[in-house]
Amino acid sequence: MKAITANRLYDGVVLYVGPNGGFVERFEQAALFDEAAANAELEVVLTRDTAIASAYVIEADASGPIGREALRESIRRYGPTIRKDLGKQSEAANERL
Repeated sequence: MKAITANRLYDGVVLYVGPNGGFVERFEQAALFDEAAANAELEVVLTRDTAIASAYVIEADASGPIGREALRESIRRYGPTIRKDLGKQSEAANERL
């Protein structure tokens, strides 16, 4: 399965395409696609006039990013691996890798 991720320009927050085609901040709310549907949805996302940057397709399943980019995507998802008491990583204390 695949998901589509990007960053919001004004604050850098990691976003995912949700089931309705809009953007969501939590992976748990992201839509999962087969490869053809993910590529088609990415084309739609890239043509929209939005305040996002660097939209791309990632390997994923219901639990989160998988595959060779899993570590990078997990860091993007949860935040830095140091100072776990700050930022979104503190909110995800019970959702570790």
